[in-house]
Amino acid sequence: MALISPSDQQRLREAFAELTRPVKLLFFTQTFGCDTGADTRQILDELPPLSDRISVEEINLVLDKEKAARYGVERVPAIVPVTTDASGAEQDTHIRFLGIPSGYEFMSLVQAVLLAGGRPLQLSEASRKRLAAVDRPVTIQVFSTPT
Repeated sequence: MALISPSDQQRLREAFAELTRPVKLLFFTQTFGCDTGADTRQILDELPPLSDRISVEEINLVLDKEKAARYGVERVPAIVPVTTDASGAEQDTHIRFLGIPSGYEFMSLVQAVLLAGGRPLQLSEASRKRLAAVDRPVTIQVFSTPT
């Protein structure tokens, strides 16, 4: 049974039509000790049918420690949106999702896919100027809990 309603699927198809480059969602999980892994996978599996530019790659945290380390993933479930450059090499978006992207977090995942896929930023000119003034790497962490 689909988690995303037909009307929401249509809205997502329209939004994902704005993607100008492919987005691969690296889904880090493990067989044991990942209580929400199956539910997270079910959510992710509903996205590729909505756009030919979206794919999902499942990575076992325990078996592929090298890839997990490369993307800084230490816990599961985790989702890392990546894109590809002109040569086909994966490009890290530096966006990470830890935990199941359900409820309000689902829309954050959709926005991350759109951003990674080349959708223009929807920021005011004032916000763009403030971001341009940032002169060092910054880590922003957003924590949310289901309510």
